[in-house]
Amino acid sequence: MFNDKHKSAGVAYPKGFKAAGVRAGIKKNGNLDVAVIHTERMAAVAGVFTKNLVAAAPVQVSKEVVATGTAHAVVANAGCANACTGEQGLRDARQMASIAAGELGCKPEDIIVASTGLIGSNLPMDKMSAGIHDAVSKLSREGSVDAGNAIVTTDTYSKTCATEIEIGGVEVRFGAIAKGSGMIRPDMATMLCFITTDADIDQKLLQAALSEITEVTFNCISVDGDMSTNDSVVVLANGAAGNPKITTRDADYEKFFSTLKNICTELAKRIASDGEGATKFVTVNVTGAKTFADAKQVGMSIANSPLCKTAIFGQDPNAGRFICAVGYSGVAIDPDKVVIKFGGLTVYAAGLVTKFDADEMRAVLSEHDITIDIELGLGSAAATIYTCDLSFGYVKINADYTT
Repeated sequence: MFNDKHKSAGVAYPKGFKAAGVRAGIKKNGNLDVAVIHTERMAAVAGVFTKNLVAAAPVQVSKEVVATGTAHAVVANAGCANACTGEQGLRDARQMASIAAGELGCKPEDIIVASTGLIGSNLPMDKMSAGIHDAVSKLSREGSVDAGNAIVTTDTYSKTCATEIEIGGVEVRFGAIAKGSGMIRPDMATMLCFITTDADIDQKLLQAALSEITEVTFNCISVDGDMSTNDSVVVLANGAAGNPKITTRDADYEKFFSTLKNICTELAKRIASDGEGATKFVTVNVTGAKTFADAKQVGMSIANSPLCKTAIFGQDPNAGRFICAVGYSGVAIDPDKVVIKFGGLTVYAAGLVTKFDADEMRAVLSEHDITIDIELGLGSAAATIYTCDLSFGYVKINADYTT
C-alpha cells in the first residue's frame, strides 16, 4: 500500500508540510541531529507517549501541547535524551519550543518537542538553538530524508513511508518518519515516530484512533524488554487536502483508521527488525486466548525471553524454552491445549514436546523472517507480537554505548 515513488517525501508528502534535518554538533559522530517538521496551516494533533514514570522533559512538554489539541510543528533532536535532567531539562525543552516558535511565527505551545540519545545529560542549548535556526531556514518539501536521519541513534536506517487514499472524492496523503532500535518493549520504546497527513479530521477522533492503533502496533514490539523515558508517537493532521471533515466514526473514518493502522504496523515491524544487533525478524502469533491482553502477554513473554531470543540467534532447536516462557507468562493456560509451531512445524502439543525433526527446525531458524504460532485453545482472542533475536552485536552495542 505504500508509495515507493514518494517514499523519500515522507512527512513532507502531505500538502502543506515541510521538513529539514541539520548538523548541530549534538551527536558525537557529527551526523545530522536536529529535525524540524512544519505546517503553516494549524493542525489537529494527537500523541501517545511512554508509560515510564521517569518521563523525559520533552515528553512532559509535548503532553501539554497535545492537550491543547493543535500544533504547528515538531522539533526533535538526537544525541541527548534530555531525560533525568530535572527543572533545567524542562526549561531546555520549553526553550526548544520557544526558539522554534520565534522562527516559525507561532506560539511555543504550538510546538511538539522530542529528544533521543543518552539519558542524564543536559541539552547543549547553544548548539540546539543554532540547529533550530538552521533547520527552519532549510525547510522544504524535499527535507524529510534529512529529518529522518537527524532523529536516528543506533538505527541502521531511518524508517519512513508515504501513501495516499481517497476520502470523499479527494486525495488524502500520509507521510511518516520513525526511529527505534534499542530499549524497545511494549508501551513503545526508545522510539520516535512522527506522522503527517493533510486529512481534515476531528482532533478527538484523531486521538482516539492513534491511541487504539498504538496498542496493537507500537505497543506490540520488543527488542530487549526495556522501556525508555522518551517514547513519542505524534500525528499532525492539517486538513489541507480539503476532504469533507471526518467528525463521526463513519466509512471515511474507517478508511482513515485503516490507513493509519497500516502505517503504524509497518513502522513497528521495521523497528523490531532493525533491533540492535538483530539478525532475525520474528513474528509471534498468539491465538485462542480469552482476551487480547492475555494473548499479548503470552507473546511478550517469548519476545522478552533472553533464552528464547538467543536460541533463535543460535538456530538452536530448543522447544522447551518456548513452552516454558508460555507457562510463566502469568496467563492461566492449560498446557494440554497449547500448540506451538515454528514455520508450520509443530514442536509442542498435547502437553508434550513433539518428536520433530531438529534439522527441519534449524532450517526454519536459519531464515531471516521467522514465524512462531502459539494456539492456547481457550477462546477466540488473538495478538501479534514483533521482535528479533538477541545477538553478540546487541551486547557489543550496549556495552559500549556511552564510550
